[in-house]
Amino acid sequence: MNLQKKRIVVTGGSGFLGQHVVARLRQAGCAHVVVPRSAEFDLTREADIRRLLKQHRPEVILHLAALVGGIGANRLYPGTFLYKNLLMGAQLIEHAYQAGVEKFLMVGTICSYPKFTPVPFKEADLWNGYPEETNAPYGLAKKLLIVQLEAYRQQFQFNGVNLLLVNLYGPGDNFDLETSHVIPALIRKCVEARDRGERSVTVWGTGRPTREFLYVEDAARAIQLAAERLETAEPINAGSGQEVAIGELAERIARKVGYTGKIVFDPSRPDGQPRRCLDVTRARQLLGFEAAVSLDEGLDRTIAWYQASRAAARAQAA
Repeated sequence: MNLQKKRIVVTGGSGFLGQHVVARLRQAGCAHVVVPRSAEFDLTREADIRRLLKQHRPEVILHLAALVGGIGANRLYPGTFLYKNLLMGAQLIEHAYQAGVEKFLMVGTICSYPKFTPVPFKEADLWNGYPEETNAPYGLAKKLLIVQLEAYRQQFQFNGVNLLLVNLYGPGDNFDLETSHVIPALIRKCVEARDRGERSVTVWGTGRPTREFLYVEDAARAIQLAAERLETAEPINAGSGQEVAIGELAERIARKVGYTGKIVFDPSRPDGQPRRCLDVTRARQLLGFEAAVSLDEGLDRTIAWYQASRAAARAQAA
């Protein structure tokens, strides 16, 4: 599909990932990109979805909008995470089908994979068990939307596709310690500990679990490629295919920001899923996608952005 002349709605387009996706689409010559604001269109309300589709008449929808957070937020708000993510996606898919939308791309999550999935995670393993408990409500909500798109393709020939993104990070990420994911949380903790001269930084869990990370600009490119090239509702993994232990990640971030204190792990806090690393073979075969930004380079860019933003905020407050 040539996206340049299509009317495209990007839900969540003002968020962390969405801003990068919208910028990439516009750089690629897409002249009709709409970013609905939650203040005007509440995607948990059916009437707002109908009004959005009637007003903007999209030919392509990229559904990025989601309520997300780290382990702490998932433990505090499991019902809210399940309800809002499921409601937004299920209603939007139904009304997009009714409105004759030509293509619907749903961004899913590797939180949908079973807790003890063999590494590397293959797409076929998605259905072999229950997700890790701390983020199961969110993961199951997104998992059901995969099933919905597959069912609508089977019954209605609706062109829906599913892209499963690994943990993202990069400039513009959420650095709120109550709701952030692991990389921005570690960057903020280490920078603040450095500036305060603190002797130690405490990290949740044992440090032994592994995670895979994808730089946000690579993720935006994967979404563009999936919108252009993917023609199956079967989910496709998009990631770097590389894993790193949380303990090693914390030490690496500390070195990069110049923090010389001790990293202390708190095993009373949950580790989450033991390992996460994707098999990205199908993304390479079907989309021609491979991650271009290494973890080291991505961390350097993210740390530089955070420190510049922090300095600017301080200067403004002074």
